[in-house]
Amino acid sequence: MGEKPGISTAKEAADHELILAFGRLQGAANRLEYILGRALERECGISHLMFEVLLILGRAGEPGLSMGAIGQEQVLTTGGVTRLVDRMEAAGLVERVDDPSDRRGRLVRLTPLGEETAVRASRVHVENIERFFLEPLPVEHRERFAEDLRLLSHAARDLLPRLR
Repeated sequence: MGEKPGISTAKEAADHELILAFGRLQGAANRLEYILGRALERECGISHLMFEVLLILGRAGEPGLSMGAIGQEQVLTTGGVTRLVDRMEAAGLVERVDDPSDRRGRLVRLTPLGEETAVRASRVHVENIERFFLEPLPVEHRERFAEDLRLLSHAARDLLPRLR
């Protein structure tokens, strides 16, 4: 296989600055996901993934989004988004409605409880983001760091294939 200069041993691979940097990013994201996700479950009764879908639907507004659009936004398969929306519908957070622009289509939108839950969970989430995500960073780095994360997220999103 094609060897890259500067990496000829497992130790060199493990100590490579780019591999370490990406590992730290992944580790921080996983730990923060756990911390922030548990807080949402404990304080609001929803998973972090449900919260993300509430935000996606809140951003979309009326008349709602198709299951495919939700799945693409969250990188979920059709079956995965169906099961998630089923659970959210059973909890009263979302409802499926006819698509006004396609008689055969259905859209998902927030219910009043879903709207209320999105607002309550967002307040909890913002407090925890400030505490666990921003406070450890020097004040002068925070805005640039958030912008760099946005750029990385969009670049990665644009590389993903469309899910079915």
